[in-house]
Amino acid sequence: MDCTSALYTSEQASESPYNYVPTEWVCASFVTLYCISAAIHMGQALKYKLWWMIPTVTFAGILEVFGWSARLWSSQSPELLTPFEMQLVGTVIAPTPLLAANFIVLGGLIDQLGPQFSRLQPYMYTVVFCSFDIVCLIVQAIGGAMAAQAVNEGKNPTLGGHIMLGGIVAQLFAILVYSSLAAEFLLRRKFNAPFSHQIIKFGKGQRLMNMKMQRMVSALSFCTICIFIRSVYRTVELAGGWSGSVISTEVYFNWLDGGCVTAAIYTLNIVHPGGYLTPDATIHISLSDENEYYQGYSF
Repeated sequence: MDCTSALYTSEQASESPYNYVPTEWVCASFVTLYCISAAIHMGQALKYKLWWMIPTVTFAGILEVFGWSARLWSSQSPELLTPFEMQLVGTVIAPTPLLAANFIVLGGLIDQLGPQFSRLQPYMYTVVFCSFDIVCLIVQAIGGAMAAQAVNEGKNPTLGGHIMLGGIVAQLFAILVYSSLAAEFLLRRKFNAPFSHQIIKFGKGQRLMNMKMQRMVSALSFCTICIFIRSVYRTVELAGGWSGSVISTEVYFNWLDGGCVTAAIYTLNIVHPGGYLTPDATIHISLSDENEYYQGYSF
């Protein structure tokens, strides 16, 4: 950044609703990265005919483009409230549909690796967690809109911030429950310990935990951790208030929000569910192996 830009930033920071001026090249970089990822996800969704990837991961990328484009606008006009309001709503709700994709992928993994090791039926991960995710999305959107309107009217945005905070905390809770269920499933499968109501440990059409499936599990875990870190950051940020040290420090936002969500969304580009959850007859488990029948061992 040249001296003129630095001087401009210094003069305008105190008047900016961010309490700083967003760095132009950082905002432009994230806009570019999210545009590329969203476009690739759209192509992958069409290629593999995974239509649910469009309203989830692809939509998340579009929301991030919206939010970071607004921040890019703010880097040029830091005193304007409209781009601040736009980025507030866009960046807060964008990871929510991305998280919904994780819920659906976990259900797909469980369906192929052995539903008998899961506390919930595979489809229930979509029904329960995605429904809760939608509620969190609505709460965050309402809170973001209220906060943005309050800022625009020169009023205190605290109420809207608290509503947004409630939505993010609820989302954190959902991530913890989801992660606990996923961990339990993996442990039960590893130790071959289905739930007591199951009769057969492994069934026809179920897959071995080969390297391909391990990559999908690892990618899903990494993606979830990234979203969890981002949610913790946004919780601390909003809990500190609109003039707190966390919300007023740009580098925290760039790394813990932008960086984490970028890592998560590109992980699903590289390890795309369409290439890892498709049926593969060469690695199905057959019922012909007598050791695969239930022997009465369960937790």
